[in-house]
Amino acid sequence: MTSDTGEIVALESLRGSPVVLYFYPKDDTPGCTRQACGIRDAWGEFEKSGATILGISPDSPRSHVKFKEKYGLPFTLLADEDHAVAEAYDVWVQKSFAGKNYMGIERSTFVIDADGNVASVIRRVKPDEHAHRVLAALAG
Repeated sequence: MTSDTGEIVALESLRGSPVVLYFYPKDDTPGCTRQACGIRDAWGEFEKSGATILGISPDSPRSHVKFKEKYGLPFTLLADEDHAVAEAYDVWVQKSFAGKNYMGIERSTFVIDADGNVASVIRRVKPDEHAHRVLAALAG
Protein backbone atom coordinates (compact mmCIF):
# COMPACT_ATOMS: atom_id res chain seq x y z
CA MET A 1 0.00 0.00 0.00
CA THR A 2 1.04 3.57 -0.58
CA SER A 3 1.78 5.67 2.50
CA ASP A 4 1.15 9.33 3.15
CA THR A 5 4.78 9.96 2.09
CA GLY A 6 4.34 8.15 -1.22
CA GLU A 7 6.40 5.10 -0.30
CA ILE A 8 5.14 1.53 -0.60
CA VAL A 9 4.79 -0.26 2.73
CA ALA A 10 4.75 -4.05 3.02
CA LEU A 11 4.25 -5.90 6.31
CA GLU A 12 7.11 -8.28 5.53
CA SER A 13 9.53 -5.36 5.79
CA LEU A 14 8.38 -4.67 9.37
CA ARG A 15 9.17 -8.07 10.87
CA GLY A 16 11.12 -7.99 14.10
CA SER A 17 8.82 -5.63 15.98
CA PRO A 18 5.08 -5.50 16.63
CA VAL A 19 2.80 -3.79 14.14
CA VAL A 20 -0.62 -2.27 14.77
CA LEU A 21 -2.85 -2.16 11.69
CA TYR A 22 -5.88 -0.07 12.42
CA PHE A 23 -8.61 0.25 9.82
CA TYR A 24 -10.80 3.33 9.95
CA PRO A 25 -13.55 4.58 7.62
CA LYS A 26 -12.56 8.12 6.58
CA ASP A 27 -10.04 10.90 7.20
CA ASP A 28 -11.12 13.98 9.15
CA THR A 29 -14.50 12.69 10.32
CA PRO A 30 -15.43 13.03 14.01
CA GLY A 31 -14.96 9.40 15.11
CA CYS A 32 -11.87 8.78 13.01
CA THR A 33 -10.31 12.01 14.23
CA ARG A 34 -10.90 11.07 17.90
CA GLN A 35 -9.44 7.62 17.21
CA ALA A 36 -6.29 9.00 15.52
CA CYS A 37 -5.81 11.74 18.12
CA GLY A 38 -6.11 9.15 20.89
CA ILE A 39 -3.06 7.40 19.46
CA ARG A 40 -1.28 10.73 19.00
CA ASP A 41 -1.99 11.72 22.60
CA ALA A 42 -0.60 8.41 23.92
CA TRP A 43 2.31 8.42 21.47
CA GLY A 44 4.97 8.10 24.17
CA GLU A 45 3.40 4.85 25.38
CA PHE A 46 3.17 3.52 21.83
CA GLU A 47 6.85 4.33 21.28
CA LYS A 48 7.78 2.44 24.46
CA SER A 49 5.95 -0.63 23.09
CA GLY A 50 8.24 -0.60 20.05
CA ALA A 51 5.23 -1.05 17.75
CA THR A 52 4.85 0.44 14.31
CA ILE A 53 1.41 2.06 14.00
CA LEU A 54 -0.28 2.01 10.57
CA GLY A 55 -3.67 3.62 10.01
CA ILE A 56 -5.48 2.30 6.91
CA SER A 57 -8.48 3.74 5.10
CA PRO A 58 -9.78 3.94 1.52
CA ASP A 59 -8.75 7.61 1.36
CA SER A 60 -6.01 8.76 -1.03
CA PRO A 61 -2.43 9.49 0.04
CA ARG A 62 -3.17 13.19 -0.55
CA SER A 63 -6.13 13.07 1.84
CA HIS A 64 -3.93 11.31 4.40
CA VAL A 65 -1.31 14.07 4.18
CA LYS A 66 -3.93 16.73 4.96
CA PHE A 67 -5.38 14.69 7.83
CA LYS A 68 -1.94 14.02 9.30
CA GLU A 69 -0.83 17.64 9.06
CA LYS A 70 -4.10 19.04 10.44
CA TYR A 71 -3.90 16.94 13.62
CA GLY A 72 -0.13 16.42 13.99
CA LEU A 73 -0.38 12.65 13.69
CA PRO A 74 3.03 11.02 14.30
CA PHE A 75 2.32 7.69 12.59
CA THR A 76 1.96 6.43 9.02
CA LEU A 77 -1.35 6.39 7.17
CA LEU A 78 -1.83 3.97 4.29
CA ALA A 79 -4.14 4.32 1.30
CA ASP A 80 -6.25 1.26 0.52
CA GLU A 81 -8.18 2.96 -2.27
CA ASP A 82 -9.39 -0.28 -3.84
CA HIS A 83 -10.09 -1.71 -0.35
CA ALA A 84 -8.17 -4.90 -1.26
CA VAL A 85 -6.36 -4.99 2.10
CA ALA A 86 -9.60 -4.29 3.98
CA GLU A 87 -11.19 -7.20 2.11
CA ALA A 88 -8.22 -9.47 2.95
CA TYR A 89 -8.69 -8.65 6.66
CA ASP A 90 -12.48 -9.06 6.33
CA VAL A 91 -13.22 -5.49 7.43
CA TRP A 92 -14.83 -4.31 4.16
CA VAL A 93 -18.43 -4.96 5.18
CA GLN A 94 -21.99 -3.98 4.42
CA LYS A 95 -23.06 -1.09 6.61
CA SER A 96 -26.29 0.80 7.07
CA PHE A 97 -26.97 4.46 7.75
CA ALA A 98 -30.21 6.43 7.47
CA GLY A 99 -31.95 3.45 5.90
CA LYS A 100 -29.34 3.01 3.17
CA ASN A 101 -26.97 0.08 2.81
CA TYR A 102 -23.44 0.56 1.53
CA MET A 103 -20.01 -1.06 1.72
CA GLY A 104 -17.43 0.42 4.05
CA ILE A 105 -14.74 -0.16 6.66
CA GLU A 106 -15.61 -1.84 9.94
CA ARG A 107 -13.45 0.00 12.48
CA SER A 108 -11.06 -2.79 13.46
CA THR A 109 -7.49 -3.23 14.68
CA PHE A 110 -5.02 -6.06 14.25
CA VAL A 111 -1.96 -6.33 16.49
CA ILE A 112 0.73 -8.34 14.73
CA ASP A 113 3.63 -9.75 16.72
CA ALA A 114 7.30 -9.47 15.82
CA ASP A 115 7.14 -12.81 13.97
CA GLY A 116 4.31 -11.62 11.71
CA ASN A 117 1.48 -13.49 13.46
CA VAL A 118 -1.84 -11.87 14.37
CA ALA A 119 -1.67 -11.64 18.17
CA SER A 120 -4.87 -9.71 18.82
CA VAL A 121 -7.97 -8.57 16.92
CA ILE A 122 -10.18 -5.74 18.12
CA ARG A 123 -13.38 -5.39 16.08
CA ARG A 124 -15.95 -2.58 16.09
CA VAL A 125 -13.81 -0.61 18.51
CA LYS A 126 -15.16 2.66 19.86
CA PRO A 127 -12.92 5.60 18.84
CA ASP A 128 -12.51 6.92 22.40
CA GLU A 129 -11.42 3.50 23.75
CA HIS A 130 -9.13 2.56 20.88
CA ALA A 131 -5.71 3.73 22.10
CA HIS A 132 -6.22 2.21 25.55
CA ARG A 133 -7.35 -1.15 24.13
CA VAL A 134 -4.45 -1.31 21.67
CA LEU A 135 -1.90 -0.48 24.37
CA ALA A 136 -3.40 -3.23 26.55
CA ALA A 137 -3.11 -5.70 23.66
CA LEU A 138 0.52 -4.70 23.07
CA ALA A 139 1.30 -5.20 26.77
CA GLY A 140 0.03 -8.78 26.49
